[in-house]
Amino acid sequence: MGTKVLKLHGPCAALPTPFRNGAVDFAALERLCQRQIDHGTAALVPCGPTGEAPLLTPGEHHRIVERTVAAAAGRVPVIAGAGSHSTQTAVEVARSAELAGAQALLCITPCYMEPTQAGLIAHFQAIHDAVGIPIILHDVPPRIVRPLADATIERLAELPRIVGMTDATGDIERMARLRWRLGDRFLLLSGDDAKQAAHRLAGGDGCISVTANVTPALSAALYRACDDGQTEAVARLEGILAPLHAALVLEANPIPVKRALHRLGLMVDGLRLPLTPLGAMGDMKLAKVLQTVLPLEKEAEAVRTVPGRPPVRSRAA
Repeated sequence: MGTKVLKLHGPCAALPTPFRNGAVDFAALERLCQRQIDHGTAALVPCGPTGEAPLLTPGEHHRIVERTVAAAAGRVPVIAGAGSHSTQTAVEVARSAELAGAQALLCITPCYMEPTQAGLIAHFQAIHDAVGIPIILHDVPPRIVRPLADATIERLAELPRIVGMTDATGDIERMARLRWRLGDRFLLLSGDDAKQAAHRLAGGDGCISVTANVTPALSAALYRACDDGQTEAVARLEGILAPLHAALVLEANPIPVKRALHRLGLMVDGLRLPLTPLGAMGDMKLAKVLQTVLPLEKEAEAVRTVPGRPPVRSRAA
């Protein structure tokens, strides 16, 4: 499965954690996983920022990863979030996720603290040395204080199990620069749904996607269109998905995506404090977007096409 992670390509669903009456709703989690796999998602990513990882107990984190691995059943890799501002805690979470069966780890740059680049190298090396599965760095400037410098990424890429990075800056020039420096051996994933097509067309490998939770088939179709050189289809899909990308950041992630999945009947709209439900104005905007995009998602799910166009030929990853 490590080899499958190295060949990762396409949208990877950043799974929200379903809660019902304050507890993790594992039945809903399994439904989310199955829907993603059925409609072309390349990997499942539980217990990341979208999964409210800081609000989970260590036991919940372990069980969520374990149940996601069981639901995936080897069909797609499971990349478990394993981050903390504490290096010791991050190591413990990473070991737990590995024991739970994760095929790779998504390790976010420490938040709140302000380590130097040398400190970041030491942090990620400690996680690397504690586990035996691949690690994908997660650089998300809106959620952290100290982003990874290019030179730091190059240093970390020398470690055998650090195999890629998710970049949520939306900086396509940075992605192209890192591709030139690191070559094809290093996975470069987008953490910005709105820039995922541009990222792929510039040589990126995929996206840790929030939007894919709502529209897995359309998200997968976007990557097929990019790979097949279907420029009109790419533009059409971007036009369809752009309002949804915007709606899913009306409030802090995962508040809007949980409301969207609740409207789809896939989970209860449960959050843990300090997160609170989507406000009335945001809910109205989201509902309007869903009314437009969901029929097109159903069409794509049924026939694996770009809505309004002939079938898009699937290309093997």
